[in-house]
Amino acid sequence: MNRIEHIGIAVKNLDDSNKLYAKLLGKTHYKIEEVLSEGVRTSFFELGENKVELLEAMNNESPISKFIEKKGEGIHHIAFAVDDIVSEMTRLKNEGFKLLNEVPKKGADNKLIAFVHPKSANGVLVELCQEIE
Repeated sequence: MNRIEHIGIAVKNLDDSNKLYAKLLGKTHYKIEEVLSEGVRTSFFELGENKVELLEAMNNESPISKFIEKKGEGIHHIAFAVDDIVSEMTRLKNEGFKLLNEVPKKGADNKLIAFVHPKSANGVLVELCQEIE
């Protein structure tokens, strides 16, 4: 793993949260994107080499909707940049981590993604991100 790529924050209202985080961070978001496979709208703020990703559920079946219903708004996941997501997934499986994905899938911000189950990582949902060339 190379670095923290972004921190994902579950929000109820993306437009309101974009305004809030623009004030907090002193800059506006650079992208809004829908990820239909996850049922989310995302917004990204860049902070040096790292990013903050706001996630709003697009429907009641979205993992973000379920997260907010259970825990409320807040930190949803931490994402790490990797060079080779498939080999990193294999390494983590060999180390005993439970993955939520058998193969990487396309995520937001031009990334291939996969998740490590929170029960394997002290209650933290970990996302692996590889830039799509």
